[in-house]
Amino acid sequence: MEVVAYSIVATTLGLVVTRPQVTSSFRITPAMAAFAGVFGMLLLGIVRLEHWERAASNLWSPFVAIAAIMVMTDVAMRVGLLDWWASQVEARAHTASHMFSLVFVLGVLTSAILNNDAAILLLTPLVVGLVRRRFPGHPQMVVPFAFAVFISAGVAAFPVSNPMNMVVAEFTGVGFNEYAFHMVPIALAGWILGFVILRRLFRKELKTELTATEESARPATPGQRLMMLLLGGVLIAYSVIGYIGGPVWAVACCGALLALILARGHTQYSPLQIASQGVSWETLAFLMGVLILSMGLFEVGLVDRLTGLYADAGIAVVGGTSALGSAILNNHPMSHINMMALAETSADTRSVLAALIGGDLGPRLLPMGSLAGLLWLEMLRRQDIEIGLGLFVKIGIIVTLPTLATSLAILSLF
Repeated sequence: MEVVAYSIVATTLGLVVTRPQVTSSFRITPAMAAFAGVFGMLLLGIVRLEHWERAASNLWSPFVAIAAIMVMTDVAMRVGLLDWWASQVEARAHTASHMFSLVFVLGVLTSAILNNDAAILLLTPLVVGLVRRRFPGHPQMVVPFAFAVFISAGVAAFPVSNPMNMVVAEFTGVGFNEYAFHMVPIALAGWILGFVILRRLFRKELKTELTATEESARPATPGQRLMMLLLGGVLIAYSVIGYIGGPVWAVACCGALLALILARGHTQYSPLQIASQGVSWETLAFLMGVLILSMGLFEVGLVDRLTGLYADAGIAVVGGTSALGSAILNNHPMSHINMMALAETSADTRSVLAALIGGDLGPRLLPMGSLAGLLWLEMLRRQDIEIGLGLFVKIGIIVTLPTLATSLAILSLF
C-alpha cells in the first residue's frame, strides 16, 4: 500500500507540473490533479472522510486569511498600485544595473507586503513589458530581470508573505510577532545575498545601455495612496493583534473589507465582483487537496520516517531536508508532511522555522518545486521567453545553496 500511495502522489505531481491539455478547451488544473489523487487514495482506503474533516479544521482560519489577502492584492492591482510602482521604476532607472536594483526591491516589497505568489504572478508580466520598452532589440535582457522577480520572493519575512508559511505557522502555534522576530533578519540577509549573486551572474548583461524614456515619475492617485496606507496599516495591525494574542485572519478580513470599500470609490468594479474574482479558489482547493494527500502519506508511514529523522536532528538537517524535499516533491505537500512530522516531535520554534526556510528556498532548485515557479515559467513562455531547465537549475543552485546556508546559520543564533 505504501508503494501505491507514493505512486498516486507521484502521478498527481506529474499532472500538476505538466497540466496536460485533454481537449482544445479543457486542461487539467493543479486542483483537479490534487483531488484526483485524493479520490484515488479514498477508493483504496488510504484516506478516509475523517481526514477531510481534520483538513477543514486545520485550514479554515489560514484559508480565511489567505482569501482576504487575495482580495487586498486584487484591489491593489485594480487601483493601479502595481502599475504605479512599475512606472516609478521605469522613470527613475538611469542604467541597466540601477533598473535591476529597483526591480529587485519592487519584488521584495511586493512579496513581503502582499505575498510571494502575488509578487511573481503580478510583477512578471509588468517587468517583461518594462524591459522590452527600455531594451528594444535586446531580448536577452528579459532573463536577468525575470530572475530578479523570481529570486526576490525569497524567505517570507512575515507568515502572511507566503500562504504555506501561514498554514504551517497557524498549525504549529507560531505567532505573527515570534515568526517576524526570527524571520525578518533572515529574509533581509537572504535578499541581500541573492541580489549580490544575481548581479554578479548577470554582470555582462547589465552593462547594456538603456534606451532613453520620456516617461516621468507620475504622482500616485488618491486611490493608490489610500491603498498604500491600508497595506501599511494592516501590516502594523498584524503585529499589534499578534502581541495581544488576537487572530491574524481577523486582521486580514478587516483589511479586505476596507479594501473593498476603497475599491467602490476608486474603481469601476463592484465589491461583490472583486470578492468573487479576486479570490483564487483554484489555489485554495489545491492546498486542501495536497493536505489530504499528505495525510495519506502519514497513514503509510512517510511522516514516521521524517519524525525519526527530525527527533534528534539540528536545524541544518531539518532545513536541508525540507529544501530538497520541496524541490523534488513540491513545497506544498512537503510543508504539510513537515507540519505533521514536527508535530510528532518536541520540535521548538527554530525547527519549525528551519522547515519553512527550506520550503521557501528549495523550490528554486527545480521547476516542479512550487506552483508559483511553474506559473512563472508558463507566463514567460506565453510571452515567447523560454527558461531552459539547465539555466533554471544553474541559477537555482548558485543562488539557493549559499542563501539557505546563511539563513539557517542566522536562525541558529536565536
